[in-house]
Amino acid sequence: MKVDEDILLDIRRDYVLSKLRDGERVDGRAFDEYRPIEIEVGLIEKAEGSALVRIGNTQVVVGIKMQPGEPFPDTPDKGIIITNAELVPLASPTFEPGPPDEHSVELARVVDRGIRESEAVDLNKLCIEEGEKVWLVFIDIHALDDDGNLMDASALAAIAALLNTTVPAERYEVGDDFPLPVRDLPVAVTSQVIGDYVVVDPSKDEENASKNFITVTTDSEDNIVAMQKSGSYLLDEDRLFEIIETSVRKARENRKLLKEV
Repeated sequence: MKVDEDILLDIRRDYVLSKLRDGERVDGRAFDEYRPIEIEVGLIEKAEGSALVRIGNTQVVVGIKMQPGEPFPDTPDKGIIITNAELVPLASPTFEPGPPDEHSVELARVVDRGIRESEAVDLNKLCIEEGEKVWLVFIDIHALDDDGNLMDASALAAIAALLNTTVPAERYEVGDDFPLPVRDLPVAVTSQVIGDYVVVDPSKDEENASKNFITVTTDSEDNIVAMQKSGSYLLDEDRLFEIIETSVRKARENRKLLKEV
């Protein structure tokens, strides 16, 4: 059975490469084209905020939970963001049960870095009592279906859920409820390097053809706030700048979808 699966993967990989050599992708998209993106918010009643994002057949849901807690010693007047990702076997046969593996850790880290470095959430406004009590923001990422590019789906779902979040101050008797102070919309764009070709928003078949990825996260002013390179490959300067330019352009398009939500 394992041999048959490996043979099937090799056939699919060769098919992806042959299409790229012909200037095409297996699903007919342009090299810089995303699959259809859908964003829904407010799906989880018990969460302070939530969002579901579909990119093609890839689906990710993010829930936001908030509670008061102690601040970090070096930032006594700022709230705290904690991001976790769960990749369950239900979403993909390649995911295994148990503690977070390197893929879920990387996913959570990249999403967290984009939100943190863009200062998307005004953490100063999440201080309840300086040095004693601040709001803790838990961002929980759950992959429902992995058909490629979980990274971008998770990043979009995270910021959409934050936009949907209400701080539950009344529940903890520390004031009135108020919207989470979100002041920027970081967007991640993942490109895959397959030999001499670069494609945006890789599908699962494309991901199986190469493990070389680069994710560029930009803020609303087109500043790069995070970048993650996966795989052992080299990029020349011209190719890197090309990827960055495409990432900025596609991020602007996806950010419009967030604003519509």
